[in-house]
This record gives sequence, C-alpha cells and structure tokens, in this order.
Amino acid sequence: MHRYLFNFMLNLKLRWKLLVVVLPLVIIPIFLVGGVIGYISTQQAYLGITQTSKADLEHMSSFTIDLINSHRQQFQVYKKDKERSFNLELATLTNLSYNLVEAEQRQFRSGRIDLLTARQEARKALKKVNVGETGYIYAMSSRGDLKVHIAREDENVYNEKDENGRYFIREMCEKALKSKPGEVLYIVYPWRNAVLGDKYPRKKVVAYRYFKDWDWIIATGGYLEETYEDVAFEKRSFAELKEKIKGKQVGKTGYIFCMDSKGNFTVHPDGEGKNFYGAKDSDGNHFIREMCLNKSGWIRYPWKNAGEKAPRMKIVKYAYFQPWDWIVAVGSYEDEFYQEAKDIKRRILESMVVLTFFVCMIAVALVFLASKVLTDPINHMIAVIRKVKQGRLSERMEVDTNDELGELALAFNRMTQIIKNNKEMEANLAQQGKMASLGVLSSGVAHEINNPLGVILGYAGYLEGKMSADDPNFRFIHEIKRESKRCKKIVQDLLSYARTPKPTLEETDINELLEQIVDFAANHTDMHHVSVVKEFAKDLPRIMADGDQLRQVAINLILNAGAAMQSGGTLVVRTMLDDEGYIHLIFSDNGAGISAENLEKIFEPFFTTKTKGTGLGLAITRQIIDQHQGKIAIESEPGKGTTVTVKLPVEREEF
Repeated sequence: MHRYLFNFMLNLKLRWKLLVVVLPLVIIPIFLVGGVIGYISTQQAYLGITQTSKADLEHMSSFTIDLINSHRQQFQVYKKDKERSFNLELATLTNLSYNLVEAEQRQFRSGRIDLLTARQEARKALKKVNVGETGYIYAMSSRGDLKVHIAREDENVYNEKDENGRYFIREMCEKALKSKPGEVLYIVYPWRNAVLGDKYPRKKVVAYRYFKDWDWIIATGGYLEETYEDVAFEKRSFAELKEKIKGKQVGKTGYIFCMDSKGNFTVHPDGEGKNFYGAKDSDGNHFIREMCLNKSGWIRYPWKNAGEKAPRMKIVKYAYFQPWDWIVAVGSYEDEFYQEAKDIKRRILESMVVLTFFVCMIAVALVFLASKVLTDPINHMIAVIRKVKQGRLSERMEVDTNDELGELALAFNRMTQIIKNNKEMEANLAQQGKMASLGVLSSGVAHEINNPLGVILGYAGYLEGKMSADDPNFRFIHEIKRESKRCKKIVQDLLSYARTPKPTLEETDINELLEQIVDFAANHTDMHHVSVVKEFAKDLPRIMADGDQLRQVAINLILNAGAAMQSGGTLVVRTMLDDEGYIHLIFSDNGAGISAENLEKIFEPFFTTKTKGTGLGLAITRQIIDQHQGKIAIESEPGKGTTVTVKLPVEREEF
C-alpha cells in the first residue's frame, strides 16, 4: 500500500503534490479543534439554557401576576376617577339648577312675573335636563313634597325607602335644612326603577342643594353604572387582559393559564371555563389538585397532547394571586428548553462543515498560488529550454527573483549567450567563406556568361531591327532578348550580393528621395493595377545616406508589394520620426500576405516564392540597411497584407 501511494505521489505534478501534503495538515486540526470546542459549547449550552429557561418561566409568572395586579389597580383607580368626575358633574348641574331657580326668584322680586309663573318656568326648565341615560333633576320641599319630577310630581315621598330599607328622602331633607349656604350635599343609595325595567337595584348618586326662599331641595341624580360601572367596558377590559395573557408565548408550544383554587380555568387556550380539578397526567397523578393545594411552587409532570405519539415532560411554575383567588401557571416542555442547545449543536456542525469547506478552498487556492509561484518559473524555463533545443538561441529566461531559480535562470542565459556567440562566430566564418567562394564564382560567372550574353543580345537586337512586328518570328526574337536580359540581371544581382559596395554617404532628404522613387515605380508595368498613397511626415531631418542604395531598397520593396497584389490593391508609403532618433520608412499593402513559415526565411539568399526571381532582392536590401546602421522588420498576415518597416538612424555611429 505504501509503495503504491509513493508511486502515485511521484507521478503527480508539483502543485498536486503540495495539495496532497498541505490539505490534511489544514483539515485534521480544524476537525479536532472544532470537535472539542463543539462538545464543550454544547454541554455549557445545555446547562445554561436549562437555568435560563427556568428563570424565564419564573420571570414570566411574576410578570403575569404583575399584569393582573396592575389591571385590578388601574380599574379601581378608574372607578374612583369616574366617581369623582361624576360627583363633580352632578354638583355642577345642581348649582346650575339652583342658579336657574334663583334667577326666576329675582324675576319675581323685581315684579316682572308673579311667584306662580316663576315656579312654573323653573319647573319647565328643570324637567328638560337629562343626566346620563336615565338620570334627571327633581325638586322637593323639606317635607318631602315633590315640586318638580318627571313622573311623580306633587307626591309626598318623605317616607320613601331605598332597597336597603333606609329612609333616604328623610335623610336628605334633614341634612338640607342643616346645610350651609351654597353647600352641595351627596347621597348614594341602591335603587331599582321598575318603570325602567330594572331587575336588580343599581347604585344611585344624588347631589342636592337647599333653596330656602321657596323651601326647595334641588337634586340631580344618576346611576353609577352608567358612568364608571359600565359592565360592557369592564368585560372588554377583562377580555383584553386575558388576550394579553394568552398572547404571551412560552417557548414553541408552552403557554400561560390561570385557574381558581377550585380548579376552574379562568384563562386557558382551550379549556377556559371548565373545571380540571380531577385531571391526571400521563402517570396518573392529580397534578391540578396538587397545584390548587400548594398554590405556589414548581411542578413537573408527563403530558401527552392530541396527535402526539408519546408523552413529553412538562415543567410548570405557578404562583398565587390572592385578590382574585387565582393560580397563575407558566408551563413549557423540557425538550423545547433544549431546542436552542440542539440548534447550537447543529449550527456548530454546520459551521464546522462550512468553515472546513472555505478553509479547504482557501488552502487549495493558496497551495495553487504557492505552486504557481514555484512552478511558473520552472515551466517558463522548460519552455525556453525547448525553444533553445530547437535552435532559437536568442530566447532568454526571465529573471524576477534572487532565489535558486533566479540563479539557475541567470546561469542558463549566460550559457545560451555563449552558445549563441559561438554559433554566430561559426556562421560568420562560414559566411565569409561562402562570400569569398561566391565572389570568386560570381567573377568567373560574370566573365564567362556576360560575354556570350552580350553576343546573344547583339544578334538578337540586329535580327529585331531586320524584322517587322508582323513577322511570326519577331516574337521569338523578343523572347530571346528578354530572357538574355534576365540572365544578365541574375548575374548582376549575384555580383551585387557578393560584392555590395560600401555606401557613399551624403546629406539626403528622405521625403524627396521617396517622392522620386514612388513616382518612378508607379509607372512600372507591375504597378499599373496598384494605387500608391503617400503619407510623408513634415520637417523630417536630413540624414547621411547613400541615395542610390536606398533607391534600390525602396524599389525592391515597392515592386514586391505590387507582385503581392495581382488583383489590385493599395500601397501606402509613409515616413515618420520616432522618439529614439530613427526615421521610419513604412510600406503597407493589402495584398496576399506572407505565411509564418516563409516569414522566417524571407531574408535568406536565393529564397523566393515567385515563379521568376533569384531570391536575392530582400537579402541585398537587408545588407544595404545593415550598412546604413538601420533595421528592417516585416509584419504580415496571410490574406490581409504586409507591412515592411525600415528604420534609419538620424545620427550615425562612427566606428
């Protein structure tokens, strides 16, 4: 097993080896530390949540007791406030009624009306006033004779009794006679008005004041329940209290319920109004009875709700509210206590998984980054080595670091530079040998071939002069002359390449020189189908150059461009001056272009893609540009065209 694993590791790439080694070192500690932390956290969570949940139940119980007590106290305060307000209202109406009667008395004293009329007007005014829904204003004498009343006027009610048998009219008369001037007196008594359909007596409040001039006791009465003892209001307030209690959720399914000491449920989500004194839990214990007897404390019992498969343990905190004889209970299931702990445990596991995933992703990214930092230079070295192996000795390794890889790259670059120098020396020696041989050969060829060619051209010219253009043999004589001239040109090119003379330098205006060459070349037969566009930069400096040799370079490049555009096209000839002190001569065509494999051989002697040609034109062009300390570059894309750029220095270096 170990051997197979070791072989597997050996066959992996360097970055995958790093990943296989580093990833377990990251994941295993995360699982160990996360497991220990998760176990400790879960245990502490169970303990803390149990204590917190019991404290919450106790707090909820106290809160409910306070809520009920607050409701009771607020309602008592409300009753007292309404009673004071009602008494004040009755006193105000009584004083107004007194003032009305007093005004009628003043009318009588002034002689405007008689006493009977004054009393009748006062009686009418008092009867029109209502107090609440069924209250009213009445007046009686100190002997109990009703002077003003909505139903029993002129009756004597001095011996009238309330529902408790008290002579309340007699009491009112006695106190009125003893009252101080301006004093308003009150009396409260139970009264059942059969005319209004009362089935039970209601508390009635009467404010009264004594008007001595007429011996009238002016009284304003109304029922308390029509103000502060509004049954509907009280029921509504109590219903709101119960809804508040039932609206308090305890845990997920727990709730608050209230009952009296006899087991009658006063507040409960389902059993409100029912008696559960004899209810039993799942173990058969009378838990409600125990709560009613103890009134306060804790109780724990198993309980099974409808639809549940098994009973669950329930814990209840209950407290006693003595003013209403209520037992307030707050209960919840124990498994819901631990739900948060379970959630914490689940979240810890989820967090560990998510954390592990993200850490793994980060670790993988970092390992890949580290491997990239390490392997990219190595891959670059391998790529450069492969290119050098193919003979491209100009390739160099990039040196960005000072580590061992950087030192290796520097050493390799020095080695390839030495090899390149040696190759160049060998090539120069071989070239010198070739050029020497070519010079001897070209001299011999020129001497041996030019003389016969001269004779052939002489006789051909003689015969051409003797024949008319209509002669069938005239065409053959013309072909003899043309091919003889072509042979002579090949010999001349061979001599030019073998013995390119040193340039004769003189100040030259490049734009003016190109102007002449373009105009001359445009009239060449190979350029009739090509449009030549001139884009010469202004104010180009004059440079030291051999005009004749540059003319030969430009003509070669222009004719080559024309040959590449057999179906017509456009040649753009441009000049410009760059920031490095070079004048650019740019020849751009939209012809057939040059393939990548031919582009590398384009300057080699005798290499040509034309059916007719020696392959020496670009080779000679390059020699001339090199002798001018210039540079030549060709960019081409098959089907789109070719751009040849010649750079000539403004300032030549002297050797």
